[in-house]
Amino acid sequence: MNEKEGVIKFSLEYEQAPPLPAAEISELNAWRKIMVMMGMIGQDDARYAGYGFGNISRRTEGNRFVISGTQTGKIADLAAEHYAVVTACFGAENRVVAEGPVKPSSESMTHGIVYQLDPDIDWVIHVHDPHIWQAAERLNIPQTAADIPYGTPEMSAAVETLYADTDMKTQKIFSMAGHEDGVVAFGKTAGQAGSVLLNMLALALQ
Repeated sequence: MNEKEGVIKFSLEYEQAPPLPAAEISELNAWRKIMVMMGMIGQDDARYAGYGFGNISRRTEGNRFVISGTQTGKIADLAAEHYAVVTACFGAENRVVAEGPVKPSSESMTHGIVYQLDPDIDWVIHVHDPHIWQAAERLNIPQTAADIPYGTPEMSAAVETLYADTDMKTQKIFSMAGHEDGVVAFGKTAGQAGSVLLNMLALALQ
């Protein structure tokens, strides 16, 4: 049985706040739209029991970041009111602090941990792609263990370990073996993170 998508597992301290200016989410929206067009982000009744999947974020300042809201997978084109700002993540405590017009994605903890790994990481894209996911071992993509579910302290610790012990820093991608089709790419720019996904998809299809 597939693990449900879009279910917040961490402790969330959330405060309602106005949406960000449209200009601050325009690049996020553009790259999210690309991922939606590729079937890597979205919602499909035939996949994952109909739950939404995938999300995108960008760092603002410090370890704060803007991320697509929970339960927004079914919306093809997001607006400013569909994004939240995560102001703090505490992996060991499984706690996220956020504000905005919508609650943050259920994958916010994983995004937050990635940003804490390296101040040069400014974008994180979490997608669901069966081609890359199934070819992860063949392509030597760093993977978290199959018994580690998303959105948990164990996942946070596993991501930190991968970054320290594998070439994840160089590859800028990792796969979640216990989260069906779950793949995360990151980079200094959205184009860098997106290119990593496209290049891996091409390799997976060969």
